[in-house]
Amino acid sequence: MMSLPFYQRHHEHYDRAYRHKALSSTVSQYQKETKSKSAVYAQGSAAYARGSAAYRHSSAAGFSLDSSAAYSHGSSAHDLESAAYSYGSTAYDHSAAQSKRSAAYSLDSESLSTSSAAYSHASESINKLAAAYRLGSEAYSFGLKNSNLMIEDQSYKMSPKAKRAKQSLISEDKENKALDYSVPIFTGREVNMSGITDTEEERIKESAAYVAKRNLFATGEGVSVSKVAKTPEEEHHEKKSRKVAIRESAERVAMKKTLEETQAFHRKLNQDKLLHAPEFIIEPRSHTIWEKENVRFNCSVAGWPEPRVTWYKNNVPIDVQAHPGKYIIQSRYGLHSLEITECEFDDTAQYHASAMNVKGEVSVYASLVVKRYKGDIDASLLHARNLSLSPFAVTPHGYASRFEISFVDKFDVAFGREGETMSLGCTVVINPDIKRFKPDIEWYRNGVLITPSKWVQMQWSGERASLTLTHANKEDEGLYTLRVAMGEYYEEYSGYVFVRDADAEIPGAPGAPLDVQCLDANKDYVIVSWKQPAVDGGNPILGYFIDRCEVGTSHWTQCNENPVKFARFPVTGLIEGRSYIFRVRAVNKAGVSLPSRVSEPVAALDPADRARLRSHPSAPWTGQIIVTEEEPAEGVVPGPPTDLQVIEATKNYVVLSWKPPGQRGHEGIMYFVEKCVAGTEDWQRVNTEIPVKSPRFAVFDLSEGKSYCFRVRCCNSAGIGEPSEATEATVVDDKLDIPKAPGRIMPTRNTDTSVVVTWTEPPDAKELVGYYIESSVEGSGRWEPCNNNPVKGTRFVCHGLSTGEKYIFRVRAVNAAGLSEFSQESEPIEVKAAIAAPSPPYDIVVLESVRDSMVLGWKQPEAIGGTEITGYYVNYREVVDGVPGKWKEANIKAVTERAYRIQNLKENMVYQFQVAAANLAGVGAPSKPSKPFKCEEWTIAVPGPPHDVKCTEVRKDSLVLLWKEPVYSGRSPIVGYYVDMKETEAKEEHWRSVNEKPLQKKYLKIGGLTQGVSYVFRVRATNQAGVGKPSDVTDAVIAETRPGTKEVVVDVDDNGVISLNFECDQMSPDSKFIWSKNYEPIEDDPRLNIDTKGGKSKLSFKDLGEDDLGIYSCIVTDTDGVSSSYTIDEEEMKRLLALSHEHQFPTVPLISELAVEILEKGEVRFWLQAEKLSGNAKANFVFNDKEIFNGEKYKMKVDHNTGLVEMIMDKLEEKDEGTYTFQLQDGKATNQSSLVLIGDVFKKLRDEADFQRKEWHRKQGPHFVDKLGWEVTDECNVMLKCKVANIKKETHIVWYKDDREIMVDEEHDFKDGVCTLLISEFSKKDAGTYEVILKDDRGKDSSELKLKDTAFADLMNEVCRKIALSATDLKIQSTAEGIRLYSYVTYYVEDLRVGWVHNDTQIKFTDRMRTGVTGEQIWLQINEPTPQDKGRYIMELFDGNTTHKKTVDLSGQAFDEAFAEFERLKQAAIAEKNRARVLGGLPDVVTIQEGKALNLSCTVWGDPTPEVSWLKNEKSFVSDANCILKFESGKNVSFSISTVSTQDSGKYSIVVKNKYGTETSDVTVIVMPVSGQTDTVQGHNQNNKTVSKKKKAMTASKQKEGGKKDFIKPHVEETTAREETPDPNEIPLVETEKDTKSKQQAAKKTAGKAGVAEKAPQPTETLDRQGKKPLEKAALGKPTEPQ
Repeated sequence: MMSLPFYQRHHEHYDRAYRHKALSSTVSQYQKETKSKSAVYAQGSAAYARGSAAYRHSSAAGFSLDSSAAYSHGSSAHDLESAAYSYGSTAYDHSAAQSKRSAAYSLDSESLSTSSAAYSHASESINKLAAAYRLGSEAYSFGLKNSNLMIEDQSYKMSPKAKRAKQSLISEDKENKALDYSVPIFTGREVNMSGITDTEEERIKESAAYVAKRNLFATGEGVSVSKVAKTPEEEHHEKKSRKVAIRESAERVAMKKTLEETQAFHRKLNQDKLLHAPEFIIEPRSHTIWEKENVRFNCSVAGWPEPRVTWYKNNVPIDVQAHPGKYIIQSRYGLHSLEITECEFDDTAQYHASAMNVKGEVSVYASLVVKRYKGDIDASLLHARNLSLSPFAVTPHGYASRFEISFVDKFDVAFGREGETMSLGCTVVINPDIKRFKPDIEWYRNGVLITPSKWVQMQWSGERASLTLTHANKEDEGLYTLRVAMGEYYEEYSGYVFVRDADAEIPGAPGAPLDVQCLDANKDYVIVSWKQPAVDGGNPILGYFIDRCEVGTSHWTQCNENPVKFARFPVTGLIEGRSYIFRVRAVNKAGVSLPSRVSEPVAALDPADRARLRSHPSAPWTGQIIVTEEEPAEGVVPGPPTDLQVIEATKNYVVLSWKPPGQRGHEGIMYFVEKCVAGTEDWQRVNTEIPVKSPRFAVFDLSEGKSYCFRVRCCNSAGIGEPSEATEATVVDDKLDIPKAPGRIMPTRNTDTSVVVTWTEPPDAKELVGYYIESSVEGSGRWEPCNNNPVKGTRFVCHGLSTGEKYIFRVRAVNAAGLSEFSQESEPIEVKAAIAAPSPPYDIVVLESVRDSMVLGWKQPEAIGGTEITGYYVNYREVVDGVPGKWKEANIKAVTERAYRIQNLKENMVYQFQVAAANLAGVGAPSKPSKPFKCEEWTIAVPGPPHDVKCTEVRKDSLVLLWKEPVYSGRSPIVGYYVDMKETEAKEEHWRSVNEKPLQKKYLKIGGLTQGVSYVFRVRATNQAGVGKPSDVTDAVIAETRPGTKEVVVDVDDNGVISLNFECDQMSPDSKFIWSKNYEPIEDDPRLNIDTKGGKSKLSFKDLGEDDLGIYSCIVTDTDGVSSSYTIDEEEMKRLLALSHEHQFPTVPLISELAVEILEKGEVRFWLQAEKLSGNAKANFVFNDKEIFNGEKYKMKVDHNTGLVEMIMDKLEEKDEGTYTFQLQDGKATNQSSLVLIGDVFKKLRDEADFQRKEWHRKQGPHFVDKLGWEVTDECNVMLKCKVANIKKETHIVWYKDDREIMVDEEHDFKDGVCTLLISEFSKKDAGTYEVILKDDRGKDSSELKLKDTAFADLMNEVCRKIALSATDLKIQSTAEGIRLYSYVTYYVEDLRVGWVHNDTQIKFTDRMRTGVTGEQIWLQINEPTPQDKGRYIMELFDGNTTHKKTVDLSGQAFDEAFAEFERLKQAAIAEKNRARVLGGLPDVVTIQEGKALNLSCTVWGDPTPEVSWLKNEKSFVSDANCILKFESGKNVSFSISTVSTQDSGKYSIVVKNKYGTETSDVTVIVMPVSGQTDTVQGHNQNNKTVSKKKKAMTASKQKEGGKKDFIKPHVEETTAREETPDPNEIPLVETEKDTKSKQQAAKKTAGKAGVAEKAPQPTETLDRQGKKPLEKAALGKPTEPQ
């Protein structure tokens, strides 16, 4: 894990140390004391007493292994910035000084008094030491660096010190035992002066900074001393008290514990260093080995934080996982290695190690050459002695003597804006291509190598090199160069990158400053410099603000209150040991600019300390402790500084510089700066509160224009030294003047978008940073910057200009003082390419050869020099035996064609040729000498090669190839040509012919090309003898349509003139349009007219005809192949002629012809629409050849914007039948359109209009939007619904069925405008005609729905479908008769047809197998089931269209369980059917008068015949003379009493019984006495009275209970009635006559054998429970008459 930066780590552990609880209280105590004491600067001195052995074991030794801190416990004196150490019998003399910033601690507690600084040697003072300095030592110990680190036997010089005493080694015990270590005794280099702050927090910060500084110095200080024996002479003994000995022993133990804690703490921290970039100490070396050998590359690297090392092979990171066992990468203790096992020939490559940390990245390279043994590859090619120190010293390794490096798809001049991402790229082609060896890719900006950073990223894909500016800034502007190196060969390509200012946040604010750098960094001081921006926002820049930010934080602090104009500024007040970054903002009266890019981090350190820190890394722990020793001497007052001078003076400040004094003691010093007005001796101290640590200081607050002198004093703990020599009088003004304006601005042409501007340097210019150039289009008055980063030199290429425009330029110089005035404006210059001589022609070939002459051909130069080529000059020379002779001129007058016959040659002589091209700038360089050609008669029969083969009209998928016929045609005329093509990189065997048959013409359009692919072409001529020699191969052509490519466009003007038009925006001043027909230049043709103006050319046809058919092409000369063509064939000619006729005799174009439509109110609208109508367009309306006009019947309108012409008629009548015509006229153009409305067409239109009119009137009141319809709900109900509109509160709706009104329970609320009628359980009875009527005071509307025949069938089908879908799954139920399968539906209708299937066979229904519907249950009953009834049953529900099925499986366990249940139920049914029972005839209660006869009869049943017995009052009862019981025919039972008496009252029960069961039926007989018996009646009344109360109470209770159960169900026949037997002594109530008569009448109406007379219900329990009325009497046969 990477450790924290040193500034964060110091804050972490020092803050923790200084906030120790005990220390906080102690420090606070001493702060209070020091405020009342005078500030005395003193250096603690240690007196070394050799003869005192008394304190040998009592002194507590504090030592620092970093030589930067001192510890004192007990007899040690401690200062926050200087300390003295002692060991053994050491006595201390210490001078205590106290100030606001530092505290000195004395051995004597009385030395803290304000009157004097006491020196004491008494041992008593040791006991009085305050706990503050002991805790201070503990705090100091937290600030130590790792105590395990020291310097090994190596001495580094410190600053001048006092003379050293001899080393004294002190014995610890009487046996002269040698010590393992000695303690260093030295005086600190520097004393921190107090007085800056009074707060504890700032004291802690300053102390932490000081300790950090001392730690940094530790690595370069100290003297190493090994273990040294002691001599008796050096031993000293002294007596001491027991008290002192015990105390010192305890303190020694405490000291040891503190030291162990400190060491344990620092072992947890990494060694603290300054951040710095990686640096390779040992670089890997190159190797040459044989195959199958192992090789190891080793390197070591330093840097902080610890760098991460990555190994690369040919710039590709090595992946160990991808090649297991091949590569072994190790990193141990800073030593890094890459081992390659069993090397192969393919391992020959360039390897490099890259070390990276937060400060940067650095790489080192080494090469590996793997040689093969003899017989594989010539080992000499890989011989190691051919290697040099460069990565590819061999070229590379013998594969080629030279590489050809070329750039394709190159980046051009780039323009960007601050904050944008910019990318430069270039495809690199290397020939020969050796896959094993990769080129070195390097990027340069203005000649300086660019390294990757967070601002710049570089990529190399193996073919393309790219550089990306992730966040472009003006610092990135410049000339970028890509260098590709293969061994010792390299090629470069350059392009300029311009970066404009980002848009200002405040309109009118200046651009951001740039190139912020930190100069002359010191302990508390740094100079920040920058460059002024080119853009001032239209207002002069008033100055600049400088901001700083401590590294690791995000808080920016402004360093200056007022803007400074000078482009350098000294920043003071930095905290030593911390790192900072800076930025600058410009300000004018509009506002403040955006901030600049931040500077590189800079540490506030003394330069010597920084250099020492980087050059001398700390040594590891070796077990020794370094010993240094100082001579015990008093502090040395420093001498005066030297070489004081003013290094910079501006209106705002003066910067002083000096050298430290030679005499300064062995401690740190600080400085006081003093000033006085020149000519006076009134010296004033400038830094009264802030002592200066650095030998640099910036003096502010000086009066501008005055002269000052300055001097400096040094100070340390011993005092303030003498002042230095004063400087000469310095005037407070800018010593560096703003430069004068440059002169002699001279623009010259460069390209068609750039101009070269030169100028002369301004006179007396000092410290020039560069120049800004501005341009302006002549007459515009608007100036634009050409560069945003000052350029050095006096020449600059201004890019991005508009071709053909005239520009003027001006220049201003820049230095730190500011920007000069603008130079004078240059002369205007038109932007166009400069003229230069053309480049050499190439590819010279012989087109024909005879005995004394030869015809040459060649290709046009690649660069024609900005103007057209005027001709060519040919030279030739003889070649004899391979030795060329002198060149001779073949032509004096330039030839314009690229073919020339050279006469007067010698037969059979070998010649070489060269050609030079010429233009207005002169004759260019000649071509390379051609191959040797022999001048001899060609006798071959086939033609020679065609020549001047070129490509034009290049597009992404096609191009046109042109050529000229061969000069030598062979022995017979040429009959055609063959065109061959191949991809550029393809081999020779990949040539393929484009055409199968020979071409008669000398051009061909080749299609089917692949976009982005490069092709080459050649042409061969053929005659009767055969195909001749191919032409030279064309240059490679990439199939692509370049941006901005335009085509020839055909146009027909208003007068009908047909023309071809071509436009070009890439023309140079000398470019011309060349028109051709069938690729032959058009000369004076009477049928054509060519007109060219600027970048446009028009070819017009005077009278286009068949003679003009062909391909018309246009080429623009002096461009990069701008060309296009247009083909006019017969079809195109006809189209153009028709279009020409239209333009000559124009018509008003119509979007639509005349049409008619019916409007909402029944109105008739006639309309047409033209494409376009001007404001002067007119329309005439004609009916049956008569013009009609706007009036009551006709409403006419013309909309010129939309081109709409319309006429509206209120109503169509019979007389309106006929033809309607609209006539349009718009300038010259006319048009008309007609519409015929007669016969059936007119009748249909009129009927539709009448219908629409009626509909409109209908819709004025409540009406139907959607007519009445139906839908079936999920509950299988039918809902009739319709949608209505224009409804109000008073609107009524009435439903009818078959003209009968349907009463609806609820009022319709017309919610959502929908009316509904719900019909539940829809069936055939609901068929009929339904009608709904809407009506209110505005009118009425009706809608009818017929649900009959087909419509009804459709509805019922849907109802049946819904019902079928609602069917539940089939279930199985066992009954006494058999097994039932059933399913429930919502409800059942007869239209739903039900079928059953058993095992895929339709069931035929019988008495045993039957189906039916009970309520909503559809069932299948299987009576007396058998095993044959097992299987799969399907219920089929057919809704009229679809069959819906439900399935159940009645087999296996399901059948067994159902069958078992059926058997059980069957037996239970038999038992229930045959059990004995009373079928009927007996009443529940009989009331009869005494003396009368009682006859009761009933029927019983049972199989077998039941036994019958009677009970009276629950006791057996048999027949006697008075009571006769009969049982006849096995079913008829009778009970008769001839004369009843009161003793016959009671409850009688008939009991019937057989083997299946027993049943009892009860009847209560109440015999009422005759009314003549007074006593009895009276007694009966009393009893009756009592009984009545009793019955009433029971009745009330039963009524209350019955109230909870609502109503009691009526008694059923089979239920057995039971009642308590009445008291025998109770006298029955006697009916009145009236009651008897009424009951007799009621009895006559009762059906059945027993006549029953009704009586009012009695309050008995039986009547209450059963809910039945009591019977007065009953008899068998006729009722008995009362006596």
